[in-house]
Amino acid sequence: MHSSLKSNPSSYLFLNPSKSTSNPYPIFTFPRNQKSSPNKSLRTSIDFDQEEEGASKEVPSNVPRRQLPIVIKSSGRVSRYFLKGDSLELIYVDEDDTTSFSHVGFLRLSSLAVKDFFIPKHVSDSYVSYVKWKFLHRVFSSALQVLATQAMFRAIGIGQSRSLASSAAFNWILKDGLGRLSRCIYTATLASAFDTNLKRVRFSTSVLFSLSIGVELMTPVFPQYFLLLASIANIAKQISLSCYLATASSVHRSFAVADNLGEVSAKAQIQTVCFDNLGLLLAVLLNMLFQNNQRLQASLPFVLYPIFSTIDLFGIYQGLKHINLQTLTKNRLEIILERWIQTRQVPSPAEVSKEEGVDLLGSRASKRVWPIRIGCLDPKAQIPTLSMMAMQSLCNDDSYFITMELSSQGFRRTPRPGIVICLREGANNVDVIRSLLQTCYIRKAFVTNRFKSSDASFSDLTLQDWSLLAGESKLATRDDFTELYKQMQEQGWIVKNVLLSAEEQVRYIFDQHQSLTL
Repeated sequence: MHSSLKSNPSSYLFLNPSKSTSNPYPIFTFPRNQKSSPNKSLRTSIDFDQEEEGASKEVPSNVPRRQLPIVIKSSGRVSRYFLKGDSLELIYVDEDDTTSFSHVGFLRLSSLAVKDFFIPKHVSDSYVSYVKWKFLHRVFSSALQVLATQAMFRAIGIGQSRSLASSAAFNWILKDGLGRLSRCIYTATLASAFDTNLKRVRFSTSVLFSLSIGVELMTPVFPQYFLLLASIANIAKQISLSCYLATASSVHRSFAVADNLGEVSAKAQIQTVCFDNLGLLLAVLLNMLFQNNQRLQASLPFVLYPIFSTIDLFGIYQGLKHINLQTLTKNRLEIILERWIQTRQVPSPAEVSKEEGVDLLGSRASKRVWPIRIGCLDPKAQIPTLSMMAMQSLCNDDSYFITMELSSQGFRRTPRPGIVICLREGANNVDVIRSLLQTCYIRKAFVTNRFKSSDASFSDLTLQDWSLLAGESKLATRDDFTELYKQMQEQGWIVKNVLLSAEEQVRYIFDQHQSLTL
């Protein structure tokens, strides 16, 4: 056996190189003890290494260039490789005509540099529109903050004739402490709302921030109430700041189409600093314009406040429209499932964002016929007998159950029928999507068939009708779920989790003794 291994001439990998007289791989044979041959490799015009002495002379200018089929695009500029003799050159060319040698115009080059400075390389199509509205918002918001700070300094100056400077400093520190404490309480209270109602919370806190600036502008008028007014304004500002910081990552992630969240966040900071400095410059110019007239300078903030705040809020509102969130919430999932039932197509995040809107008052869901709610049963609501009987028939395999309720909503407290989804402890995102899809099928049956949104149909529905409706909707959900889930992934929706509010996260525990614990 050993002799056979030693005598095998094909085992070239195990040959001792010191004893081998022939190379079985001639392609890797290199000459030995030969004088170095002249350097005939290509030399590039962009190689900045120092050449050794005795290098070949430069290629004459009359040697024609030969175009290579390689085009480089970097920072919006187009370059092409050319071969000139034995030298490789990289030359900027016109994007419209890659064979010409015309230089890019100064204005175009400047615009490309500005775009590369502010805009990330890989973002969604709506990002540029969002930045335009952000520019409008940040400039006028920054200018208002400068005017408000001047007003507060003026208020402290008026108060110094009645109190010591240390008292004014104590008031300033105290109002900051109250603001930060309120910020912690607000963030802890509405933590889940930052995900489920991002646009609504962000715009409402922006309105609060604008009102806080108006309160700060009132401090010179009522200097004796400086601490009270400044504290109220700072509390509102801290609440708005906490919302902005909590929702910033979700907004940036919606634009980061190539998982470049760090780049998008960095560019957002650059935009904020530059836009705020422009707002600061605007406020300084306005103050310089009226510096010779102290009376006009004192009344300037009150004149500019309604104008600037309106432009600021308008920019925020328009910017929120261009944020297309890919995360699933109950409201977005409801829009997707309704479109699926109607057209058998899943809408894109941009289409859902357009239909969802900002919904400042949160009245969109309440205006629906047979509104759907996820959570526990409301003891104050009227629960029909058939729903309670259906609850008694639950088994251990059910991850959720659907029931109806008659609750009072609105200022008139008018009873309206609705549908409630109760999720079991341990229900995952698939169970949430399935339950909401089945509920949408049930609502469609109520709206299109003889079950109309009236009190009579709510009470006349029999247990047999409800059981039949629940069974057919469950079968339809089972048949459609695979294709629905596939289309949602293709449209870019994040289906691995469904974001629910604190009320929607309540679960029930199934008791083996035929009782439910919520």
